[in-house]
Amino acid sequence: MRARGAARVTAGLILLALLSGCTSAPEPSRKSHGHWRPEPGIGWQWQLSGRLDPTVDVPVYDIDGFDHKASAVGDLHRRGRKVICYLSTGAWEDFRPDAGKFPASVRGKGNGWEGEYWLDIRRTDILEPLMERRIEMCAEKGFDAVEPDNMDGYRNRTGFPLTAADQLRYNRLIARIAHRHGLAVGLKNDLGQIPELEPDFDFAVNEQCAQYEECEELTPFVKAGKAVFHVEYELPVARFCAQSRRLGLSSLLKKYELGVWRQECPEAGAARP
Repeated sequence: MRARGAARVTAGLILLALLSGCTSAPEPSRKSHGHWRPEPGIGWQWQLSGRLDPTVDVPVYDIDGFDHKASAVGDLHRRGRKVICYLSTGAWEDFRPDAGKFPASVRGKGNGWEGEYWLDIRRTDILEPLMERRIEMCAEKGFDAVEPDNMDGYRNRTGFPLTAADQLRYNRLIARIAHRHGLAVGLKNDLGQIPELEPDFDFAVNEQCAQYEECEELTPFVKAGKAVFHVEYELPVARFCAQSRRLGLSSLLKKYELGVWRQECPEAGAARP
């Protein structure tokens, strides 16, 4: 919280605010919301494995929150980048330094990735303080935003009887925690709940909406002036870039390991490789 002015200068502050309002409108992403809000179509790099390459000429980087120190975030900032902190908030990962703090009672079935298991998101009494500390870590390292992963457990075989209502409550909880720490937050996948959750999130991150013919479902974010960071793994850029441009998505072709390699959509009218 920023400190308030003393009572004896209140009138002056009000007058100054009124005069400022006559000359320029406040920037929505910072002054109205208190945190960054990326705009549709902004370029990005998503790298979750391998040695970080900070030289990709894009405005936004999305990197692993545990694997990188504050110095790496600071270096990206000096290069003019905004930096998103990747975290898993819906699955337990046995390789994380805080893995021992998650009791067996909240760990469910595997989510398809080695060492990762769905969490019982109904148990917010256990999970909220753990996720608070993770998100606080992102803020302490200087990240601008959080990408909370595995936010659609209710649509998967988790080992728990999760409902859509459970997921909405949990996802909103994660968004509130991020905002409490001054961070923007993205909705990862969970396409079916976009109409309910778009107001709570500042951008979206999506995998393979073109392959599964789901990209239209992301339009509420773009219409609200919020970026949709999108990747495909199996389709060539020629198969999805025209639609991405039409919908205003920030699209990349990546490999599943999410290393340095990336392929952007070519500019409209440019020759494709």
